[in-house]
Amino acid sequence: MAAARWEPVVVLLAVVLAGVLLSHWLGSVLRTVREPLLTAPFSGGLEPREHPVSRFHVRWYPVTMIFLAFDMEMLFMYPWTKVVPEVGTSAVVEMFLFLGILLAGVAYAWREGAFRWT
Repeated sequence: MAAARWEPVVVLLAVVLAGVLLSHWLGSVLRTVREPLLTAPFSGGLEPREHPVSRFHVRWYPVTMIFLAFDMEMLFMYPWTKVVPEVGTSAVVEMFLFLGILLAGVAYAWREGAFRWT
């Protein structure tokens, strides 16, 4: 009777172990040999100054955030154009309020020097 209680556990462990071994074997069979990434002239023919997978400088992050803000603006403006005739003046007021908040964010970024590259 005690063996009957452990049978499902043993079967489950055997299935899991077989799955792990099969995954390991498949990984070793299907593995591609990776070669080191070579840096070579691209696009303009000049030698690159950085490695292709190097990290971005921290000054790019504020620019990315500003881009995302304008991207979100466009995301909201396209459907807005569809509902303006139905909603009326309040939709126009809300959109100008939204654009004003966005412009305040750009002004803040400008004041903080997010657009300066030196």
